[in-house]
Amino acid sequence: MQNKLTYGPLLDAAGNLVEAGYSTELVKEYSRDKIKANSLRIKEWDYYYVGNKEYGIALTIADNSYMSMVSVSLLDFVKKEDTTKSEIKLFSKGKLHLPSSSREGDIRVTYKNLDIAFMHENGRRHLTLSYKAFKDEKDLRADIYLTETNEDSMVIATPFMKKRHFYYNQKINLLAANGYIKLGDDYFDLTPETYGVLDWGRGVWTYKNTWYWASMNGETNKNEKIGFNLGYGFGDTSKASENMFFYNNSSFKLNDVRFNIPISSRGKYDYLSPWSLVSESGDINITFNPVYNRKANMNFLVLASIQNQVFGTFSGYVILDGKKVTFEDIPGFAERVYNKW
Repeated sequence: MQNKLTYGPLLDAAGNLVEAGYSTELVKEYSRDKIKANSLRIKEWDYYYVGNKEYGIALTIADNSYMSMVSVSLLDFVKKEDTTKSEIKLFSKGKLHLPSSSREGDIRVTYKNLDIAFMHENGRRHLTLSYKAFKDEKDLRADIYLTETNEDSMVIATPFMKKRHFYYNQKINLLAANGYIKLGDDYFDLTPETYGVLDWGRGVWTYKNTWYWASMNGETNKNEKIGFNLGYGFGDTSKASENMFFYNNSSFKLNDVRFNIPISSRGKYDYLSPWSLVSESGDINITFNPVYNRKANMNFLVLASIQNQVFGTFSGYVILDGKKVTFEDIPGFAERVYNKW
C-alpha cells in the first residue's frame, strides 16, 4: 500500500520516522539535530549526473560522518572510458554542513587541487568545478546550469528494520542543462539534449545494503520530455516505492519493478549485456542496452563498496493511467551497488 506523505517533521522525539511514504516534493522537514542514532551512522549526500549519449559528468559531495567524500567522474561513451578522482577526509561528522533541504542552501568545498560548488541562483541550480591535474596533468573545469522542467520529483521516506534508521531521498529528473565541461583544451558544450538528475539523500543507514537504481532523462521522437526513477533496496519500501515516471510535465507513481541482470556462464553478473526492467503488473517493460560500466571495487575488510553503474540507453514502454507510452534509445544509467558502510 503506497502512502502519500503529509507535511510536518520527518522524525519523532525518539528519532524514528513520523510516517513512511512518498511525495512529489520535500514535504517533511529534515534536521540532523533530531537524529537519535549513533552519529557515525548518519549519511548525507548530494549527487548530480549530467550527460547525453556521448559524454557525462558525475559530481558527488557526501558526508558519511566517519568520512567525507568529494568525487568527480568524467565519462566518455564514445571512447568507452572514464576518469574518476575522489578526495576523502576522515571523521567529518557533519562538518560539510550539507543543507537540510534541496530547495535552498549552497554547498562549497575547497581543497588544494579542487574547488566544487552546488548553488542556487535565480531559480536554477549552478554547478561549478575546478580540478587541477585531473587527467594526464590536464585541469578539469565545469560550469553548468540546471533548470527544472517538471514541477514534480520523486520523494520517499523509508525506514529500515532497525529502530532510528531511515532514508529520506529526493530524485529530481529532467534537469535541462546548459554550460560546458573543459578538460585541458578539450571543450564539451552541453547541447540541448543534455539533461541532469539530482540524487539528494539524508538518513541513518544500516551496515550492509544492496540497492538497485535506474535513471533516464531525455525526449521521445515526438519531442516529448520523458524520464523515470526506478529502484529498490532503499529500506522498507512497503509504504512507498521509488518508482516514478515523468512525461509531458506530469508525474506518475508506479509500484513494483525488478531489474533482471544477465548472468554469465561463470555465474557472474554480465553487466554489459542487455538488462530487462519489468513489473509484475505489466505496466513496466523496458530493455536497457549498456554501453559502458563505471565500476569500482573498494574493500577494506570492515568497509566495502562494490559499484557497477552502467550507462546506456533505454527502450520499451510503460502504461501510465491506462495509456501506453513507448520510447526508444533514451540515455541514462542503471546500477547495482553493495555497501558495507
